[in-house]
This record gives sequence, C-alpha cells and structure tokens, in this order.
Amino acid sequence: MFDTVVIATDGSGSAQRAVEAALDLARKFDATVHALYVVDPGAVEDSPEDVRDVLERALATTGGHALSFVREAATGEGETDADVVTATRQGDPAPEIQAYAGDVAADLIATGTRGRHGDHAFVLGSVAEKVVRHAPMPVLSVRQLDSEANPEREAV
Repeated sequence: MFDTVVIATDGSGSAQRAVEAALDLARKFDATVHALYVVDPGAVEDSPEDVRDVLERALATTGGHALSFVREAATGEGETDADVVTATRQGDPAPEIQAYAGDVAADLIATGTRGRHGDHAFVLGSVAEKVVRHAPMPVLSVRQLDSEANPEREAV
C-alpha cells in the first residue's frame, strides 16, 4: 500500500511524534523512507540583517539534527541498516514538501502539527494545514500532545 513515505520534519516535538508514526507504517509496508527538512529563506530575509548569518547557521544545524533524528529513529529498534534518504530544500515549506513528495513518487507524507484547537484550530500559515489541503497523496498529520506542548502540564 505504501512504497515511499516522505517525513517532513522541522525537529519539533510534533514532528518527532510524526517520525515515530511514519516509521512504524514504513516498517509494516517495507517502504522507502525519505526525511525532508525545508529551510524557509523568508524567515532569514525577514530577520534583522545583523543576525541573518547566525540564523542561517542555526537553521542548518536544526535541519541536520532533525534529519539525524529520523535516521537514528529508523535504526533504533534493533535494525542495523535502515535505508533513509535525507534531503534539505529551500523555499516555502508546504509547496516544497509537496514538490519533493511528487519528485520521489511518495505514497504518503507524514508531518507533525501542534494540534491547536478552539479559536486557533485553523491558523492560517500552518505548514501542516497547507500540506493536508493541497497534497495529491494522503497526508498523515500527527498532533503534538498537550503535555508535550507544555512540559509543566501533566497528562492525566
């Protein structure tokens, strides 16, 4: 059913939960896993000029950590040679995720979401929301748990 799974990650807690869920599916279907990190140059361009270099390096470091997390999670359960293709792209995240998924003929995109609710349930600009609405293939959107969003709050 799923031969190719793209995991869009930004290194956040919700993305890490999406990684775990997507890897579980990929294992069940023996699917190829692609981990994707997208650098939004708009975030750099919108920042003050004197911090742009630092921000660019920080985004590159975050991306490296996020992709390493996927690779390590794929080999974490006794597997010695999990095949994870990693990629970094630059651009508007939602269209870049969809374009990459199309390029690799993905059967599924997995992404994290912060799981907002109430008045903030449909916050415009949400990458996950845009991917869910516009991707031509199924999207697995994994919500960040309330206890992960606020570490002082305990799940009951």
